[in-house]
Amino acid sequence: MRGVSVEEFLSAAQSGQLAVFDVRSPAEFARGAIPGAHALPLFSDEERHQVGLTYHNAGRHEAIKRGLEIVGPKMRWYVEQVEQILQPGQQVGLYCWRGGMRSAALAWLLGFYGFEVITLRGGYKAFRRFVLEVVEQPRPYIILSGMTGAGKTSLLRTIASKGEAVVDLEHLASHRGSVFGALGMPPQPTQQQFENMLAVELWKHRTAERVWIEDESRQIGNLCIPQGMWLQMRAAPIIALDVPVEQRLEHLCAEYGKYPPAQLAACLDKIRGRLGTERWSRARAALEQGDIREVARIALEHYDKAYRHSLRKRTHLVQWISVSSADDPASAVLAVASVAEQRCYAE
Repeated sequence: MRGVSVEEFLSAAQSGQLAVFDVRSPAEFARGAIPGAHALPLFSDEERHQVGLTYHNAGRHEAIKRGLEIVGPKMRWYVEQVEQILQPGQQVGLYCWRGGMRSAALAWLLGFYGFEVITLRGGYKAFRRFVLEVVEQPRPYIILSGMTGAGKTSLLRTIASKGEAVVDLEHLASHRGSVFGALGMPPQPTQQQFENMLAVELWKHRTAERVWIEDESRQIGNLCIPQGMWLQMRAAPIIALDVPVEQRLEHLCAEYGKYPPAQLAACLDKIRGRLGTERWSRARAALEQGDIREVARIALEHYDKAYRHSLRKRTHLVQWISVSSADDPASAVLAVASVAEQRCYAE
């Protein structure tokens, strides 16, 4: 068994050499974990409470004895859980909160059984320090912007397929950003887990000459982009897609028209105040008639106004690109990106 740094631990996991196991309690794991880690709790939440109470009341040695009483009957279970997940040639990577007794105890057991084991030096606490440092680090961001329905997310995927570094904030947040953004998406992660996933994605692109991100509000659903990263995004060069309204409506109908009217109505009700009573009433009437295109058109009246207001504050950073359905927007975007970032970062 050996302890390694966060960077070495993540590198081994990313390369597939390491299967990562989190030995903290289920409640700790639920708040946040290293992305891709498998839960292998040494103690349940209640068992952890019992050991902590014993430590407080009777001291370290009695707490260790209580822990051994709990762990002893489960030793075979730990080994079999790892066997089910571990692939041939992989090492076992373990971490607890501080890289202390819990990970050391399981490392001894799994090593005794015959697994090759490494532990994360400093545990999850060290990983969280790493996360907070990574998301604050200066990076050469390029922001892909455009009015609602411009197809920014799909375009980012195309840009990524051309070898560019892309961080998909909406995918990480399990939310598309607008009031309709939760439709069809899995539950959002905790704020801590969102930061963890974001930091690992940024770390993967640590040597990239530029990192593409979609233009977002600071809040994505119930989650917030970390402050340091958000400030960098607000100062980064922007490539804005100018897409015809009818083309955007087609995109929105295809993306949201498949959801039940009741779900769409609930979303409209959330922005009734921002739409205004007259527009909200028109949108609800169109929805009742099954006219999704008209609902989308009314929603765009609100979202386009908000987007223009946001971009107006950063006019000096914006490079517009006109895009029609016959264009190859990815090539156009990449063609102007270097000019835009040189202009911005040189100032």
